[in-house]
Amino acid sequence: MNDSQNRKRETIVRVRDFGTGHASDFASNSLANQIFTQFATAVTKLDELAASQASGASREGTSTRDDAREELRRRMDAISRTARAIAIDTPGLEEKFRVPRGENDQIMLAAARAFAADAVPFAAQFVAHELPATFIDDLKASIAKLEAAIGNQSGAIGDRVGARAGIAAILEETMIALRKLDPIIRNKYANDPATLAEWTSASHIERAPKHKVPAPVTPPAPPA
Repeated sequence: MNDSQNRKRETIVRVRDFGTGHASDFASNSLANQIFTQFATAVTKLDELAASQASGASREGTSTRDDAREELRRRMDAISRTARAIAIDTPGLEEKFRVPRGENDQIMLAAARAFAADAVPFAAQFVAHELPATFIDDLKASIAKLEAAIGNQSGAIGDRVGARAGIAAILEETMIALRKLDPIIRNKYANDPATLAEWTSASHIERAPKHKVPAPVTPPAPPA
């Protein structure tokens, strides 16, 4: 949540606590208690969504995807380099193992899958050139790792977008509920200045702090 949303959440918490502290003043089925229950539920949901938003942010980093991409590229480079050596006696083989340039992951994945398929008939020759016997399986594992990293990143972005929309909706609904609750409380405690003062403090939404603008510096007057 951003600063503005956090300030509203703090108000919601205070209103919830006010309702808890004065629950005995209202009938259990009263409109006021229904609205206080809405505030209590809102706090729980906001905290859940904020946790989801934070979790999405932590999973959204590109380092895992970058690492997976570089691992796949290293394996493909090794296969491509070896294919050029094998092509000395098997002309044209190097054309099957060209590593694409650029950072387009889908193009990279398509090329890697082709590498894995095209290498099968020549596996013994690649191994004879000191690639590990598992080089095709290793390549497939790197393909799967990059695919998983892409999916994880996309899912994290979706989580954050969903959480952000949910937070905004709850805050909007609860601020409307606050407008409904305010006259009820003021009517209830019209002759109780202390409780009214407590309510005013609880229901107040803090404003964002204003940043002071530095005063302009007046240049010294030119010498006469």
